[in-house]
Amino acid sequence: MNDPTAAPTSAGATPRLHLYPAIDLRGGRCVRLYQGDYDRETHYGDDPVSQARAFAEAGAPWIHVVDLDAARSGEATNRDVVAAICAAVDVPVQSGGGVRSVAAAASLADAGVARVVIGTAALEQPDLVAAIAARQSVAVGLDARGADLAAHGWEVSSGLDLTTVARGFADAGVEAFVVTEIARDGTLEGPSIPQLASVLAALASFGPGAPGVIASGGVGTVEHLRQLAALEVDGTALAGAIMGRALYEGAFTLTEALGAIGAVEGGPR
Repeated sequence: MNDPTAAPTSAGATPRLHLYPAIDLRGGRCVRLYQGDYDRETHYGDDPVSQARAFAEAGAPWIHVVDLDAARSGEATNRDVVAAICAAVDVPVQSGGGVRSVAAAASLADAGVARVVIGTAALEQPDLVAAIAARQSVAVGLDARGADLAAHGWEVSSGLDLTTVARGFADAGVEAFVVTEIARDGTLEGPSIPQLASVLAALASFGPGAPGVIASGGVGTVEHLRQLAALEVDGTALAGAIMGRALYEGAFTLTEALGAIGAVEGGPR
């Protein structure tokens, strides 16, 4: 998956791994959940629009926005905030949470979202993915505990297998998969390399036209980002990495993160 928005490194090469600083919305505020648990929420600010501007000004090539309220209920309660974020920054916004119909996806596009992320609906209504992909840019959110995919705000098991579902959507017009290890999310303990490698292996046979894989969950150091940038299976590398708590708690800055992966030669998929 090629992305013309990525800035070149000082050596003239494009970073292999695109970084997606995350803004998780609940009640219009910036929060983070620990392992997807709505009862273990940390509040990081009341002005997500200013936070998005700060990320963009620091050089973020994308911003990842999740409507946690919508992911749980299906109601787009933070849609105005998402639209305000899109209007405030000059970088593309990837956003999901509660996207369960063509109309819901279209309304995000109307709000300025460059790529919509479909999670629960992709598992329960697989045909919906292709229908939306025919109209706009789509990523499928694959949120799992190991290989067991979860749904409805990560609160229930879908009974579906991570790599089986990834292969099933590989030729459905999807641009990317956002792969989250729920047990690592918000922990800062590092990403699940085996889980990510299993998805890359599952997609390798589809060749260079396969959806990109964006890692999510567990990034706590710049070394974790270097590990993700170096991960490759059968010639297939990760396309991106999402960061949240590490940035909010000062484990590293976005500038430091971009510098860490900027030394990796090569281009994004």
